[in-house]
Amino acid sequence: MAISSAVIQQDLAQSLTTHEFDLWNVSQGIHANPELAFEEKFAHDTICDLLEKLGYSVTRHAYGIDTAFEAEAGSGGGLIVYNAEYDALPGIGHACGHNLIAASSVAAFLATAEALKTHEIVGRVRLLGTPAEEDGGGKVALLKAGAYEGVDACLMGHPGPRFPDRGPRGGVVVARCMARVGVVATFHGVNAHAGNAPWLGRNALDAVVAAYTSIAMLRQQTIPNQRIHAIISKGGDKPNVIPHLTEMQLFVRSETDADMKSTCQRIVDTCEGAAKAAGCSVEFKWTESYKDLQCSDTIADTFYAHCQSQGLDYIRSIPTVSGASTDQGNVSYALPSLHPGFFIDVEGTQIGPHHPLFARAAGSRSGFEDSQRFAQAMAATGLELLQDDDLRKKLWAEHKKRFSAENSD
Repeated sequence: MAISSAVIQQDLAQSLTTHEFDLWNVSQGIHANPELAFEEKFAHDTICDLLEKLGYSVTRHAYGIDTAFEAEAGSGGGLIVYNAEYDALPGIGHACGHNLIAASSVAAFLATAEALKTHEIVGRVRLLGTPAEEDGGGKVALLKAGAYEGVDACLMGHPGPRFPDRGPRGGVVVARCMARVGVVATFHGVNAHAGNAPWLGRNALDAVVAAYTSIAMLRQQTIPNQRIHAIISKGGDKPNVIPHLTEMQLFVRSETDADMKSTCQRIVDTCEGAAKAAGCSVEFKWTESYKDLQCSDTIADTFYAHCQSQGLDYIRSIPTVSGASTDQGNVSYALPSLHPGFFIDVEGTQIGPHHPLFARAAGSRSGFEDSQRFAQAMAATGLELLQDDDLRKKLWAEHKKRFSAENSD
C-alpha cells in the first residue's frame, strides 16, 4: 500500500535536513573546482566519497567512463534513475549551474533511498553520475553502455533565472529543448610562399571564409527557430604562408531531430562548394547529436501535483522552445523522462546560463536552497512512481505511443 502524501513529504523534508551540511559541501566544492567534460575527477570523487560514507555501495568509473559513477538502493519492483551532472564551462566555470544539478539529484537519491528503507517499499532507486553534458554527451555514451536498461523512468532538473515580474517563481515542469549536433569541418589546401609564388598554393583560409560567409547567408533560408553558430578555430600559421589547413567548428540546432538532419546536409553542401571554389577539399568530423527533449506527460503531471502540494510555484509548461540543448534529450527518446527547470535568483536583469553572473548565482546559498526544494518534489515524484505499478505502465504506454507515432511520420 502506498504511504500517504503527508508522510512522504515529512520524511523527504527530514532527509534533506539531515543531509543539508553534506549536500551544501557537495554543491560548494564542485562550484569552487570547475572541471571540463570528462575531466570531472574532483566532482566524481566528492560525490562517491559522500555516498560511501553514508553506507551506499558505489561503482566508480562506471560503464567504462572514468568520471561516471553509479549507486543503487532498494530491491525488486520498479527502477527509477536520477541523473547528476557536474561538468563546467571553459573560462566561466559553473555558469550553467551543474553543481546545483548534482546537489539536487544526490539529495533526491538519498531521500528516496531512505524512504524506501524506512517504509519497506518494494522498488529501486539509482543515482547516475553523468559527465560531459556541455561537450561530449556523457549520457549518450551511458545509453550505449546499457546504463538505462531496465529503467522505468529518469528524472533530473536544471537551474534557470527567476524573473519575478513575469510568471512563476518556482520553475517550469516541461521545458522544451532543441536537438543539436556539432561538426568540425577541416579544409585542406596547399602551402606556398604568399609573396613569392602564391599561385602555387591552394588557400584553405579562402575556403573556410567562403564557407562561413555562405552559412551566414544560409541562415536566412532555414526554417524558423533553427540555430547555426560557428567559429573559425584555425585560420593558418603565418601570414606569409598560404594556409594549407584551416578548421571551422559549428553547432546546428533545431526543434526536432529530423529538421536538424536536413539542415546538416545543407551545411555539408555549402562547405563542399566553398572548398571546391578554392581548389581545396574538406572533411567532416561529427559529434554525437543531442536529440530534442521529450518529457513524459504522465511524469510531468505527477511532479506538478507534488509541486502544488509542497507550495512550489511551478508552471506546467511554456509554449516556446529553448535555444539550449541537452543530452538528456537522448535519454528522453529511450525511456520516460522528466527534466524540469527550477529557478534561482540571479543578479542583474534577465541573465541566463553561460554568463558569469549566473555562475555566481549557482554558488549562492539561495541557489542551493532552491535546488533542494526542487529535489524534494523530484523525490516525491520518484517515490510515487515506484509505489504505483499502474502509473509506471501508463507512462510506458504513453512513451511507446509517442515514439511509434514519430517513427511512422
